[in-house]
Amino acid sequence: MGKSTLFNRITRSRDALVDPTPGVTRDRHYARANWEERSFMLVDTGGIEDGDEFSNHIRSQAMQAMEEADIIILLLDGRQGVMPGDHELANLLRRTDKTVFFAVNKIDSPDIETELLTPFWELGVDQLWALSADHGYGFNTLMNALVDKLDKTAAPADLPEGTIKLAFLGRPNVGKSSMINAIMGQERMLVSEIAGTTRDAVDTLLTAGQHNYLLIDTAGIRRKGKTKDKLEKFSVLKALHSLSRCDIAVVLIDAEEGIAEQDTKVIGYTQEQGRALIILLNKWDLLQENTKRQEQLLEEVRLATNFIPFAPIFKVSAKTGAGIKRLFPEIGKVHRQFTQRFPTAALNRLLEEAKAKHEPPMYQGRRLKLYYTAQISTAPPTFAIIANQPKGIHFSYQRYLTNRFREGLGLDRVPLRLFFRERSGREKG
Repeated sequence: MGKSTLFNRITRSRDALVDPTPGVTRDRHYARANWEERSFMLVDTGGIEDGDEFSNHIRSQAMQAMEEADIIILLLDGRQGVMPGDHELANLLRRTDKTVFFAVNKIDSPDIETELLTPFWELGVDQLWALSADHGYGFNTLMNALVDKLDKTAAPADLPEGTIKLAFLGRPNVGKSSMINAIMGQERMLVSEIAGTTRDAVDTLLTAGQHNYLLIDTAGIRRKGKTKDKLEKFSVLKALHSLSRCDIAVVLIDAEEGIAEQDTKVIGYTQEQGRALIILLNKWDLLQENTKRQEQLLEEVRLATNFIPFAPIFKVSAKTGAGIKRLFPEIGKVHRQFTQRFPTAALNRLLEEAKAKHEPPMYQGRRLKLYYTAQISTAPPTFAIIANQPKGIHFSYQRYLTNRFREGLGLDRVPLRLFFRERSGREKG
């Protein structure tokens, strides 16, 4: 049909999956868009059609999106002509009090516009908009008309300042969408027992008290050997890309199945991008009567995640809601550490204390010198230490200093990066 193609053209992005396979867009997909200095939120929905087990879910999601919308674009397929469902949709939308644009897609030139538009007048609508979402024909005309209808006071603002962005990741069917539903208290996501339901990364803004959270639901990440379907491979790439948009990666592990190699790989991806991390052992309710298995699983998780001892681990259940209330205080602590900035004087005192307790080793017959340090960025907290021979600093001493910085600065819940740089110019000595 072309909804996702139009979505991407309007948002000037590739945020929505685009593929000729019907039913690709299953959840509502949100993004901010701007046109002629007007800002608005755009929602891409699944196609409203019959024929597969997702159809009732998709129809429900699309109907919810229509309820939320101020303006609706019904995209019709100019090449296929009028389909039986088009009459039902047109009748439904004519009864709404919302502004509706009936756009006929796949019309890419004025030569075929009249021919392809004519059959659609039988829908009984007042105006049709010729469009090619793929090639851009008629796009500017449609957008100019659309923004004219926007209420300037209704244009949504950007994310509130200080919004904490959380990306939910994990293997397929581990319960990411169900967890967001439990957090939100409503079925914002399409939830299904069938693995691979969430193909796009989908954003939800949650306000709780004085705090704002952006919850990013992502496609399940399978092992590379199991991602043969091109759409699924694309979804995995999008899930990993979501890491660059978040502050904290929330990785879900299936407590019933236990931690798998792929879980540790997903966790590794989070650390490659320097994200803060919280691990959720979901479906903990299934182990409620089996204390032996509980202890065994916790030990398995500890062994598999010994390279990230700072990451908080929670026992939760999206189904019962157990443990979820404890998440938000921890999210606040993690975020504060992740974005904290420290005075240079305090950092240099910490470095001097570390050197006094364990002096730098020898390298090529000379004692390594560490001159001073400074914080170079946050998210994650990143520090540079100026040294005379950075290449000579052994990994074990790097680890010692990292642990000293972590302990001295109270950064016990987040990744910490430490770089060594050579003194430049006349400073060398």
